[in-house]
Amino acid sequence: MAFATTAYAHGVAEGDQGYIEQTSGPQIIAFLYLGAKHMVTGYDHLLFLFGVIFFLYRIKHVAAYVTLFAIGHSTTLLAGVLLGTNISSYAVDAIIGLSVVYKALDNLGAYQRWFGFQPNTKAAVLIFGFFHGFGLATKLQEFALSPDGLLINLISFNVGVEIGQFLALGAILIAMGYWRRTASFGRHAFAANVALMIAGFMLFGYQLTGYYVA
Repeated sequence: MAFATTAYAHGVAEGDQGYIEQTSGPQIIAFLYLGAKHMVTGYDHLLFLFGVIFFLYRIKHVAAYVTLFAIGHSTTLLAGVLLGTNISSYAVDAIIGLSVVYKALDNLGAYQRWFGFQPNTKAAVLIFGFFHGFGLATKLQEFALSPDGLLINLISFNVGVEIGQFLALGAILIAMGYWRRTASFGRHAFAANVALMIAGFMLFGYQLTGYYVA
């Protein structure tokens, strides 16, 4: 059970959970902060975004993919909570782990070699964005959310997520910019995506274990 709890705990910290359950009425700044904190500490989101931008060299391409992810993430986060749509958060997080695996395999060119075709990468980012947002929606629904100010707080939380995503992505792009200018990038790009794939399988395994032992 301790293993499962560890695997599950990355969504919302216990202290933040307590604040969310105790607060009532519009709390724009607080929920902006919580949303941004969720993104910059959400290693599943960051791993997926790292995979998405790994071979994107132009800012307009990065912006296009990140916008699709944000649309998917925002849609299911807001709709999931407001409509009360919910399934096991372990199951959703297991799919999120597979999203990391998918992107690593895509970067490795596995689909073209194995199946002879290239999946629509933009559609895949949008679809997995839906799952990433729904994963957080399932966690939020496990808390005693006050209906007073719920919509404003959810929108603030989501805006905070986008702010956090912008900050985290900026840091990743700066680091990638330096790395790409070195010979190391060409030598280690394959290994980096293999490591990304392994991390995705580990996330999938953790969440699947949590699903069965919870």
